[in-house]
Amino acid sequence: MKENVLDLLMYLFENYIYEEPEAEPDRDSLSESLEQAGFSQGEIDRAFAWLDGLAEQRQLPDVSSHSENPVRLFDAEEMRRIDVEARGFLMYLENAGVLDSPRRELILDRLLALDASEIGLEDLKWVVLMVLFNQPGQEANYAWMEDLMFDEEGEYRH
Repeated sequence: MKENVLDLLMYLFENYIYEEPEAEPDRDSLSESLEQAGFSQGEIDRAFAWLDGLAEQRQLPDVSSHSENPVRLFDAEEMRRIDVEARGFLMYLENAGVLDSPRRELILDRLLALDASEIGLEDLKWVVLMVLFNQPGQEANYAWMEDLMFDEEGEYRH
């Protein structure tokens, strides 16, 4: 049995979304395939709800100037659930220009929508990758993030 919704989302991303199959499976057949892979129906339903939430926010405004971006303070829930390393990496991505403030907020929204009480760096990286993949006009940032995730050294530069 798989551990959580993020595991299921990563499985979906790696096996169905990233590979861009020729024919998109419908939810029923996809749900059946996920059950056969060992995921519970509850986790499948939560993952579909998570993806629906992501799809609802597909068109975000473009923010071109960093000088207009306000400073982001994390609230108590974000501080409790998202570890320091993940929060630091999120700020790094914004400072590097990979994320703008609307996409940062979408990532935070999708992180908190996970059923995880603790969210680490690897979890954040996967959510960033899924969000950027889903956002029109973010192909270059997606490619940068993908290269960073699958880089052999695995360290980001300051």
